[in-house]
Amino acid sequence: MALLDDLANALALDTVKAMEELGDDRLFEEISKVLGAASPTVQEAYMTSIRFLLAEKRGRKALEALLEKARAEKGRPGSAA
Repeated sequence: MALLDDLANALALDTVKAMEELGDDRLFEEISKVLGAASPTVQEAYMTSIRFLLAEKRGRKALEALLEKARAEKGRPGSAA
């Protein structure tokens, strides 16, 4: 369902932004409980979106760390550039 996915994705994006702003990495669980009480279908779609977003965020962090390390090693004297 396009509407279900759109709504769940929008709420998940807003939740991740709020998590960053508030420094609360478990906020999504509270929102999930509220959704579960109202609609388990929406809760499931929301949690799928949250998992995607958080996985992408972790992956991006790992990629940035690898690039930073590689760039730092390139700048060292005696390293092959």
